Amino acid sequence: MSYIEENKAAWEEAFEHRRPGWGEKDHERLLGESLPFFCPDVAKELRRMDYTGRAVAQFCCNNGRELLSLMGLGPAEGVGFDIAENIIAQAVDTAEKAGVRNCRFVACNILDIPPEYHGRFDLIFFTIGAITWFEDLNPLFRVVSDCLKPGGVLLIHDFHPVMNMLPLPGEPEFDAGDLNRVAHSYFRTEPWLENEGMGYLSEQYPSKTFTSFSHTMAAILNAVSGAGLTFVRLDEYDYDVGLTDAYDQKGFPLSYLLRAEKRP
Repeated sequence: MSYIEENKAAWEEAFEHRRPGWGEKDHERLLGESLPFFCPDVAKELRRMDYTGRAVAQFCCNNGRELLSLMGLGPAEGVGFDIAENIIAQAVDTAEKAGVRNCRFVACNILDIPPEYHGRFDLIFFTIGAITWFEDLNPLFRVVSDCLKPGGVLLIHDFHPVMNMLPLPGEPEFDAGDLNRVAHSYFRTEPWLENEGMGYLSEQYPSKTFTSFSHTMAAILNAVSGAGLTFVRLDEYDYDVGLTDAYDQKGFPLSYLLRAEKRP
């Protein structure tokens, strides 16, 4: 079994161990708020775009709440792709409850997105922690390029690679009195292996193995460029977007927003 197949099994198991009510009321925020599941800097970037008649997609969409949030800005079509079938089922349920009819969800390996979606999207986006599940970013961004229309936009909002160097609260290396301490190499090549569930959605339990990977900023930019996408802008922020606020405003780049476009 490949690490991708193992991750699929681990994610689906984690969803079965989800905390009571996790994701079940997302439709309420979708009905009452504008872009409720994006941080202000990303929401500002998304509001700059014209979605009239446009098709958008989220790769590694999880339970669909971010894509469904974006649909409130008026795209003609939305498609979310994720490997975990039971999490995709929740996305479908949330869309129905929120009354979003022009958005669908597909359970598949992102690297195996069917050719019917090639050249279909004006915007493809990844959010927090998505690209870490791919050992090699080159085939990932080639799929992105295949699925974008000429002139289409790629957005990535994610943890900054520097976050992989810093020990998190609960780890043996973490010292609240010494937040300048580095625990891991920026150039780490060995995978991260976790067997304690998926903290943000599930209880802690002896889980199937999650395998993820570190990527330097150079690796990300080179893979984007190598897929025929033109790098447009990179914004870096001194706040974290989901792991810990221990390092916020301490001088570290903790998150970023990258924009690229497919060459005509």
